[in-house]
Amino acid sequence: MPKTNDALGVCAALSYFCSVKRLLTSIGFGFLKTLSHLPLSALYVLADILRPFVWGYRRKVVMQNLRNSFPDKSKRQIAMMARDFYHFFCDLIAEQIKFLTISEKEIRQRMRFEGIEEMEKDLEEEPFVFIYLGHYGNWEWISTLGLWLREGHHAAQLYKPLHDSRIDALFLRMRSRFGAECIEKNIALRRIVQMKQEGHKAVIGFISDQTPRAESIHHWVEFLHQDTPIFTGTERIAKKVGAAIYFADVERPQRGRYVCRFRRMEAHASDAKGEFELTEHYMRLLEEMIRRRASLWLWSHRRWKRKRTDLNGLGSSSGRANA
Repeated sequence: MPKTNDALGVCAALSYFCSVKRLLTSIGFGFLKTLSHLPLSALYVLADILRPFVWGYRRKVVMQNLRNSFPDKSKRQIAMMARDFYHFFCDLIAEQIKFLTISEKEIRQRMRFEGIEEMEKDLEEEPFVFIYLGHYGNWEWISTLGLWLREGHHAAQLYKPLHDSRIDALFLRMRSRFGAECIEKNIALRRIVQMKQEGHKAVIGFISDQTPRAESIHHWVEFLHQDTPIFTGTERIAKKVGAAIYFADVERPQRGRYVCRFRRMEAHASDAKGEFELTEHYMRLLEEMIRRRASLWLWSHRRWKRKRTDLNGLGSSSGRANA
């Protein structure tokens, strides 16, 4: 993250992931947990106060991503999109703080799911349902899906451990509060195979819109007008172990309220004909969702930092996400 002045540095410390780490280090876990007991409406007031200062957080990255993704938009329109993103970004911080202690009753009211019945029916034929997600809306709240599943159906999600062990432990507790298992991405295949051998029926979430490491790039697509390397592991694991594939289509009808609709992509991953057919389908659905309401995607992520020309032939396969 680029250097900022003192005021921006304080506010950037509230930003998601890296910034939350700084916040926790500087003011301690206890104060953050105390804040989480406030009503979400009060936390939104704090978010509104912070918004003018957070405007500087990774602004160059946000503006570049928006300009490249929407080349048909004017400078004024791009500026408005950036403003809407930072507004939501501050709300997201408030919602993540609240998530530390939110009650089951309240989260059931604020996070609704549609399409669960169809997923559970697919679990009668396949051992797994894999859900493609993006960093869109409040993806952390989707980890509460286990509250809605039938008894005997397990909820899990992949995650990447954070460098700070204390912050990592905090996020693990937060993400597993409502029964979801957090599976470290480096041992994902091993754990999923183990679950299959033990006869578990599981719904597993995969956030697949981040930037792969250079050595992990196997495929590229055109996504939001840009040549984009993508993760293919979800599809490859699904075909190996047997899974139905769904996409998490998220809407935010009002502040602090989300609806996640599960859209079936393939009842049997092994039926997908092309090598990366499901992955490309996911990227098309993700782009469709982002275009519907762009402010809810995480534009501060350096999604396009890897260029095909810089990788000396790695990941030469290509496709189109908006074809």
